Amino acid sequence: MPELKRLHADHAPAVLAFELANRAYFAASVSDRGDAYFEQFAERYNALLAEQEAGICAFHVLIAEDGAVLGRFNLVDIENGTAVLGYRVAQHVVGRGVATATVRELCRSAALRHSLHTLRAATAHENVASQKVLTNAGFIPVGPADPADVGGKRGTWYQRDLALRP
Repeated sequence: MPELKRLHADHAPAVLAFELANRAYFAASVSDRGDAYFEQFAERYNALLAEQEAGICAFHVLIAEDGAVLGRFNLVDIENGTAVLGYRVAQHVVGRGVATATVRELCRSAALRHSLHTLRAATAHENVASQKVLTNAGFIPVGPADPADVGGKRGTWYQRDLALRP
């Protein structure tokens, strides 16, 4: 059974493999990370760990039984009881409820571990799968997203009040 784990230095090779294996799939719905991301992966990864250590963000990976990364689930810009949720899952697990179940789990964890009361997430209008994940996990649309927040596309912000939902 997959397990949601807080990002750790030892996850770096599996995270890189996940990003490379799913690069084309991700680029179809969100902005491509670009070649520089992969060329500077170690430095960027270490910067994420430093942000996490500082309490600014909380990064998670969904790990399969074989150690492969099935998804990334992140809480960024943690401040005043709120954070922005971001996630991506491997193409081969899409449509199986993995993202929705993990977002729900992260919502519970965010309230307990980080004392968060509100999560927000933005998704492009074309990303219907992400919209379904968010609504199935208890998020509601709250307004338009700036194109800068969704890879230059038109989108919507969603929000979930963690105190009101299990």
